[in-house]
Amino acid sequence: MRTPAFILLTLLTLIFGENLRAQMGFRRNINRTPHVNMGVKAGFNSTMFAIDHLSIDGNELENVQNNFKVGYFATFFCRFNIKTRHFIQPELTYNVSKGSVSIANTINNTSLLAENARIKTTLRTFEVPLLYGYKFVDTYPYGMALFVGPKLAYTWKNKSNSQFEGFHQQSITEWFYPINFSGVIGLAVNISNIFFDLRYELGFKNMTENITFNPVTTEKPHDGELITFTRRKDVISFSLGVIF
Repeated sequence: MRTPAFILLTLLTLIFGENLRAQMGFRRNINRTPHVNMGVKAGFNSTMFAIDHLSIDGNELENVQNNFKVGYFATFFCRFNIKTRHFIQPELTYNVSKGSVSIANTINNTSLLAENARIKTTLRTFEVPLLYGYKFVDTYPYGMALFVGPKLAYTWKNKSNSQFEGFHQQSITEWFYPINFSGVIGLAVNISNIFFDLRYELGFKNMTENITFNPVTTEKPHDGELITFTRRKDVISFSLGVIF
């Protein structure tokens, strides 16, 4: 928990410094919107790795339950104010997403699973959203904006992994695609330079490239049964930030 605590502490320090600077008389002219703003934010996400397909040896597993788990992220962004109330906002984010999948060992699953199964995933990514926003409230010091846009994510393979429990196969490894794409929609509310950001992200592309396991340590006949599945990232996130 040291990393998210450090991120939030840094962000709160920046926010306090900006408010102090404003109180000392250095606040920019509130009647003029600058062409470019910069900002930072940090927050928490609730991620579900939604499985579209999960089978063993060509047999689809039933009673697959996708579960949300909490992760965290930090973001730096630039806002280009292209005209009154409209803006383009590219971002750079370091994101830690966590999620799990539970599979009950039902009658139809009993020949495929050793017991009730679980897949726990931690995904570390560097992400670049490109957002278009519209400020439908823009009266200082209050503001509210709706934004939407695509996101490109690069998966840090050495720091991302999945743990498999309850399967006959041993030493199971999930290999992720390095690049993934998703869509983002959200709402931001600001009071002066401080803002709150709530957004929803839907993955467009399967994130799992391949599943491997050790056939030598796996008992027969399961040593020849391949595991295949496809899944996407489904995220709700909340952040607190400051814009300069």
